[in-house]
Amino acid sequence: MRIPQSSRIEAAAALLVLAMIATGCASKKYVKATVEESEARTTKTTDILQSQIERDQTKLAEHEEEMAGISATAQDALERAVAAGHLAEGKFLFETILSDDKIRFGFDQTELSPEGADALAAFAAELMSQNQNVFIEIQGHTDSTGSEDYNLKLGEERAENVRRHLSREHGIALHRMSVISYGEATPIADNSTREGRQTNRRVGLVVLK
Repeated sequence: MRIPQSSRIEAAAALLVLAMIATGCASKKYVKATVEESEARTTKTTDILQSQIERDQTKLAEHEEEMAGISATAQDALERAVAAGHLAEGKFLFETILSDDKIRFGFDQTELSPEGADALAAFAAELMSQNQNVFIEIQGHTDSTGSEDYNLKLGEERAENVRRHLSREHGIALHRMSVISYGEATPIADNSTREGRQTNRRVGLVVLK
C-alpha cells in the first residue's frame, strides 16, 4: 500500500515537532542544571568571603581593644617596630615606665644611679620569667627645662645608657633593642611644679613581640 505524499509530509512534520520538543526539554534541563551549579558556586564563594570578613572584623576588634589599653608612645613603638620588621607577631606585651624617682638620673646627668640599676634588674627579671623572644623600644623623656633640642639629646643619651646597661649586665642583645627620644614633647605631669618635672623625667620600656 502506497502512503500518500501528503501523509509522508505530515508524518515528517510530526517527527520534527517531536524532536524540537525533546530538544527544548533537554535544553531547559541543561540550562536549569547550569544555573543551579552557578548558584551553588556563588553561594559557596559568598560564604567564604563572609567568613573572611568576619575573621578580619574580629582581628580588627581585638587589635583596637589591645591598642586602647596602651599609651600613645607605646602605640608609636609598635608601629615603628612592625614597619621595620623587628617583630614576629606584631603584638604589644607590656610597658614599664621608670620615672626619675626610680631611675634617679642626676640633674643634667645621663649615668644610671644604683637605684636605676636595681629598677632595670627587676625589669630584666620579669623578661626572663616570661621566656619570650621580644623586642624592646627604650624611650627617653625629659622635663621642659632647657631647650627643645637639648632635651631631645638628653633623652636619647639616657635611653642609650639604659640600652647598654641591659645588654652589658643582663645579656639582652643590642639588636633586640632600639632607642628613641621624645625629649620634652610628651609630658605626663605639670612641668610648672617640682614634682611634675620629676615625673616627666622618665624612661619608657615598651616590650613587643
